[in-house]
Amino acid sequence: VPPGADNTPPAVQLTSPTDGTTDLTGSQTFTATASDNVGVVGVAFQVDGVQLSEDLTAPYQASLPATSPYASGVHVVRARARDAAGNLSTWSTARVTFNGGSLQSGFTRTTFITGLGGTATAMAFAPDGRLFIAEQGGALRVVKAGALLATPFTTVSTTANGERGLLGVAFDPQFATNGYVYVYYTASTGGAHNRIARYTASGDVATGGETVLRDLPNLSGATNHNGGAMHFGPDGKLYVAVGDNATGSNAQSLTTPFGKVLRFNADGTIPADNPFVATTTGINQSIWARGLRNPFTFGFQPGTGRMFINDVGEVTWEEINEGAAGANYGWPAEEGTGGAPTYVDPVFAYGHSSNPTLVVGQAIVGSAFYNPGTVLYPSQYVGNYFFADYVQGWIKRMDITNENGVYAFWNGSAALTDLAVGPDGALYALGQIGGGWGVHRFSWP
Repeated sequence: VPPGADNTPPAVQLTSPTDGTTDLTGSQTFTATASDNVGVVGVAFQVDGVQLSEDLTAPYQASLPATSPYASGVHVVRARARDAAGNLSTWSTARVTFNGGSLQSGFTRTTFITGLGGTATAMAFAPDGRLFIAEQGGALRVVKAGALLATPFTTVSTTANGERGLLGVAFDPQFATNGYVYVYYTASTGGAHNRIARYTASGDVATGGETVLRDLPNLSGATNHNGGAMHFGPDGKLYVAVGDNATGSNAQSLTTPFGKVLRFNADGTIPADNPFVATTTGINQSIWARGLRNPFTFGFQPGTGRMFINDVGEVTWEEINEGAAGANYGWPAEEGTGGAPTYVDPVFAYGHSSNPTLVVGQAIVGSAFYNPGTVLYPSQYVGNYFFADYVQGWIKRMDITNENGVYAFWNGSAALTDLAVGPDGALYALGQIGGGWGVHRFSWP
């Protein structure tokens, strides 16, 4: 900085709305105060990371013509001051709720497919653009050229009691040449247990039968908390999320894979650089992260490799945790924030009732970073993390470049289980449609 140059940033305070304001409706005027050691040039106002205007004259304010273009629910208003030297203040932020529409303005929701046989649990796009959907009862269905094929890719022999069944699907990074499709499901032979298996594609169906890569330990009589999500990471390893089998203490123990994220080589063997290889034996050497209750969904961000894990909570909090080797997320000792430094606090947590985040739900699902090869949505959506709630039926997005602000996107009021971004750049949501199950598609415009 040259001698005598002004390098002192201004200060700003958003005075209206205040943090926690609810039920804003119609036109709104946002106001802020600002100060600087030399002089404030202007104050810029944002809603959900998009600038409304910059006011160059005190008293500083901006107008929002209407809340109706926004999806009803949580939104974030920000203000930032600028001085003549170009110094910027930190953002002054208010988390509020708008009374708006069911879907963010500019987007269109359509029914992509219907006709699934019962509850659907997970979906994944193959590298060639086909969509594979796991039905809890055991059928792995294929959507090709916008049509649900009558013949399943394969049907595993499973028990779909409670939260058991066919729960996860993933594609080998070399799928184009080897055709490998991976599944996670509850097998019953030798006692009920969850299994990681591989099939080989021949066109739209599997050929050659099942290759069992790993059988997890037998389950207790509890039929809930099986996890089930599986994805290949940017390191080429297979990551698998496993619930605590309804026994919280499992999540902390290194003598069981329950309540963990596991990490395998593509052939089911255990990588030598897993964090607990030297202190565990057998299947437990696959443990990569622990302290999770029921990590039903997770995902990797294309390009950065960041991993977010959605952990379904008990009676208070739902969590989005950032994946890290050896991390301990605190369950059952901690739920929500406040566990650091002993445990890794979530990137974001929302409550089951009124809470400071202004986001209310009961079961977090879905996991989709918006970083498609073909960008369909406006630029402010790129890099956002979409997540959903199974019970409330909504979809929200987290703006990870703007202080992890969370914004309402869609209020569907129907059960949802998974999210995915398609090769066309659209967001897809797996859930109930009418009296059955299918896939919603969100297009722009």
